[in-house]
Amino acid sequence: MTSPDDLRRELELLRNAVSHWGPPRWVGRAERVHALVQRLADLAADAEGEPRRPVPRLDNDLALPDQLRVVVADLVVAAGSEVLAVAAREIAATRRAL
Repeated sequence: MTSPDDLRRELELLRNAVSHWGPPRWVGRAERVHALVQRLADLAADAEGEPRRPVPRLDNDLALPDQLRVVVADLVVAAGSEVLAVAAREIAATRRAL
């Protein structure tokens, strides 16, 4: 069973890995992180019974860690432990891939 704290811990591991990156380091990686943000937003929408909506792709890749933080906060409020477990696995897989 995955708790909100487990999910937040996975998020922090990823954020710590990427938050210091400058624009050159994001090249080739930003789309993968944005895709994660979208998957997590979709999980939150499904958990809330809301329609899925596209997450805006901002011009500045440096905003991606903040987008992750916001989407995870929404997910923690809306989802049960099974969905949180899926989200934690998605975050961990993305971190390993980067």
